[in-house]
Amino acid sequence: MEHTTQLQRGDKAPQFNLPNEDNVAIALQDFSGYTIVLYFYPKDNTSGCTTQAQEFSALIHEFESLNAIVVGISPDKPLTHKKFIESKNLKIILLSDENKHVATTYHAYGKKMMYGKEVHGIIRSTFIIKDGTILESFYNVKAKGHAQKILDFLKQNT
Repeated sequence: MEHTTQLQRGDKAPQFNLPNEDNVAIALQDFSGYTIVLYFYPKDNTSGCTTQAQEFSALIHEFESLNAIVVGISPDKPLTHKKFIESKNLKIILLSDENKHVATTYHAYGKKMMYGKEVHGIIRSTFIIKDGTILESFYNVKAKGHAQKILDFLKQNT
């Protein structure tokens, strides 16, 4: 049986340096001094992922008032992110992890159940990071209502 490790509160957040929708490299250390809401999602323009991105965008001012930045990561290409941001009027940062390397280091890529079958893919996950440390990790989250849950967590814990 395969053992999958998950990142826990207190773990050091794995570094990343990925292109955004404009193909500009963004690294974890670029957000020094902020609380980062880093979430992994499977694919731009799918129903669950659109719901999640729109809910984070709708609450962006509340996140910003808590000194938090919302960053979404998926395997989509930067141009796909750009079209997704423009078509859905998103207010969050999206990064491209085409080879799934960063998702793998966060244990947000691996075996999951989809339509009753075991497949390999992105495991919808969110990490709250401050000063390079994981404050909390959430794995196998549901897209709908998740942004509000994260916002409520931040209000109570930061």
